[in-house]
Amino acid sequence: MTDTSVPQQQTAAFPTLADIEAARQTIAGVARVTPMETSQFLAELLGSPVHLKCENLQRTGAYKVRGAYNRLAALSPDQRAAGVVAASAGNHAQGVALAARELGIPATIFTPVGVALPKLQATRHYGADVVLRGHSVEEALSAAKDFAARTGAVFIPPFDHPDVIAGQGTLGLEIIDQVPDVDTVVVPIGGGGVIAGIALAVKGMAERLGREIRVVGVQAENAAAYPSSIRAGQPVTITTKPTISDGIAVARPGELNFPIIRDHVDEIVTVSDDDTARALLVLLERAKLVVEAAGAVGVAAIMSGAVRDTGRTVVLLSGGNIDPLMMERVITRGLVAASRYIGIRIMLPDRPGQLARVAQVISDAGANVVEVLHTRHGQGLVINEVALDLSIEARGPEHAQEVIQRLHEVGFRPELLEH
Repeated sequence: MTDTSVPQQQTAAFPTLADIEAARQTIAGVARVTPMETSQFLAELLGSPVHLKCENLQRTGAYKVRGAYNRLAALSPDQRAAGVVAASAGNHAQGVALAARELGIPATIFTPVGVALPKLQATRHYGADVVLRGHSVEEALSAAKDFAARTGAVFIPPFDHPDVIAGQGTLGLEIIDQVPDVDTVVVPIGGGGVIAGIALAVKGMAERLGREIRVVGVQAENAAAYPSSIRAGQPVTITTKPTISDGIAVARPGELNFPIIRDHVDEIVTVSDDDTARALLVLLERAKLVVEAAGAVGVAAIMSGAVRDTGRTVVLLSGGNIDPLMMERVITRGLVAASRYIGIRIMLPDRPGQLARVAQVISDAGANVVEVLHTRHGQGLVINEVALDLSIEARGPEHAQEVIQRLHEVGFRPELLEH
């Protein structure tokens, strides 16, 4: 994904704590106060209590409706009559569509042609006119801005506007209400709207209460624009690489978000896609929560050790809009990353009974074969030799190593394969 920020005038005012408190009143009745759950598993890893702010259970499945509604509610009657337009491949589209429906404002959303079907259907269900344009967010964004210039519709940016930041900041107020003694808040970062709002809110409340609260941001390592921008002292554009955390794959920090994050966020860390896949699996299995990859990076940061123990910690699960097909792939990746799904290759003499011997050893070790490829045709094979590729379910790293050791003990020479 790419740069979706909207340049702000240098005089653009940062939202204040009062603005965020006013935003909470504005969005009341539209955005839900989402649950705060605890996680014993993560607490044992971190060494302090861990709470999960479940914004994946928000209306539209993500926090975006907060900022979108706060922005749309501030429009004048003439602006409302002209309608709004946005560009998004996911959560921002649904947030704007729902907010527009609630306020009776016509909404047009431009999305790339390849947008996930569930997100496309949900956005249309909320009443927006969805236009498929281009094959990237950049092309959809350009089309949305052209539409705004041509029709007079108000362009609604995903993160780079004071009203949007204030709306997202209502999450910070809820966190303080639900966990008054919080020491650290961990938040995903894409363009920076939600962490900017949360940081302003919790830092403002901490000052009012006479205490300190740390704010830690988390980015996908393949789309981490903030660390290099912080080092440069200004927003810089990076080249993003593919990542499962596509919801936070933004190539350039928001112009208004950047100075807020620079001045109010204590630390920014990154996580790998494997870290995130493992986190999604843990959230499914242990917390029974469906979370999209971008929404799980805070949990990934705790599991990977990127976030250190500084006391009672709240992690924002920022969204739950994951395509079922993507979920299947991510779960598989998580199983592989956790050594619960391994691939091995064994070279065998081409004679009857060898496959049965291998299967028996694996069965005796308590593992399960889920896929088999048995071939005489391949590079490196000699006459009277076959290659046996197996996909195996195991219970974790120790069990996977036990299976491989059992195969060695009976004379086989398994090699691990990358999935």
